[in-house]
Amino acid sequence: MSVWRSRISGPLAVTHHGRTEIINAICRAVFLGHLTEDAASEALGDLASDFAEGRLQQAEILWRAALNRAAELGQRHTPKLGTRSLDVLHVACALELNSRYFLTFDQRQRMLASAVGLKTIDL
Repeated sequence: MSVWRSRISGPLAVTHHGRTEIINAICRAVFLGHLTEDAASEALGDLASDFAEGRLQQAEILWRAALNRAAELGQRHTPKLGTRSLDVLHVACALELNSRYFLTFDQRQRMLASAVGLKTIDL
């Protein structure tokens, strides 16, 4: 990812939904014992700094359009890929934002993003 990121200028767009997912994943890692509370606080602080310093940018999106697109994607692709609704929503948001790239940890998200023409970046 660092090689890819060095070629891309400007901030990465993150939807409200994506930001919520990141925050929840950090907090869930504490619950699962993968992070200490101190490490989670540091990660949350780093996330806040990334937004404040412009490395990440809050993306504004028309949610009705994104949800409509997610429903279409789910109907077309979920029977073959088994994607969950929130994963479909992430991909739909990327499409609504006219993104070319899609960053993910999730294999089903990756398969869906590839199926709809997004270039995936594995995290």
